[in-house]
Amino acid sequence: MSALRELINKANLTKTQNVISEFILDHSGKACFMTSTEIALKLGVSESSVIRFSRSLGFAGYSDFQKFLRTDYQKRVSSISNSITNPAQRIIERSKHGADTAYIPNHFKNTLRNLENVFAENTAAIIEKAADDIIACNRKYIVASRGNTGLGDFSLLYLKHMLPGVEGTMSPSAGSLDCLSNISKEDCVIAFSFPRYSLTDKLAVQMAYDIGAKIIVITDKPSASLASYATHLLRAPCDGDTFFNSLVGAQFVTEILLDAISRKVEGIEKRLELIDRYMEETGNF
Repeated sequence: MSALRELINKANLTKTQNVISEFILDHSGKACFMTSTEIALKLGVSESSVIRFSRSLGFAGYSDFQKFLRTDYQKRVSSISNSITNPAQRIIERSKHGADTAYIPNHFKNTLRNLENVFAENTAAIIEKAADDIIACNRKYIVASRGNTGLGDFSLLYLKHMLPGVEGTMSPSAGSLDCLSNISKEDCVIAFSFPRYSLTDKLAVQMAYDIGAKIIVITDKPSASLASYATHLLRAPCDGDTFFNSLVGAQFVTEILLDAISRKVEGIEKRLELIDRYMEETGNF
């Protein structure tokens, strides 16, 4: 998939061709078995647009491009498509492949592929702009739920070490909508969202969007539930062959963002020294 992204990034695509490229990137496992006519009907474009898109990437035509897609798909066959979001169904799908004695190296390959795609999908400029907006905003609200709360808690801890006004919305007694009730356009939301996308998280981000706040979304693809609300969209593929999402890529993006912030903010060492002075008494580091 990284090879396809590289071809697309180098190509000078039209608006219609960009629509086609986004569909294929988001649904490569399905697209490689679709004809050019089927893709055209699915997207409401002409078949000739699909063929021209293939040629713009350097292929002789759509059939040549389709062979490339299928070869790439075979390389990624150990990953369960994230179009299957139900955990039980993912287990069932995995069982169809039989016993996998090489599941550890395959898991490693999936993780490496996700990390490679993080580099392909997020430029330094996007990271820098997101970091600047987080620093400049008055209050920073972190939105995450269920399997994504680990990312949210990690961000909450280390952002509090660097910036004032950092607030979590993961309280068991007050929901995210309650925690965001005082949000203003001078604030920002940092939202972590991966399949199956939470409707509550979407409503929380909708609240922030309607008030005019900045929104930093960390999710898996441009067609994700919260992507359309993003002021800054940071992408982290979560493909894997387990019943849960692989969040190594998302953790990596989060660390890069925190690293960028730490290089722009002064006085962090004073906060850390203050915290450490008291933490030494507890031995809880």
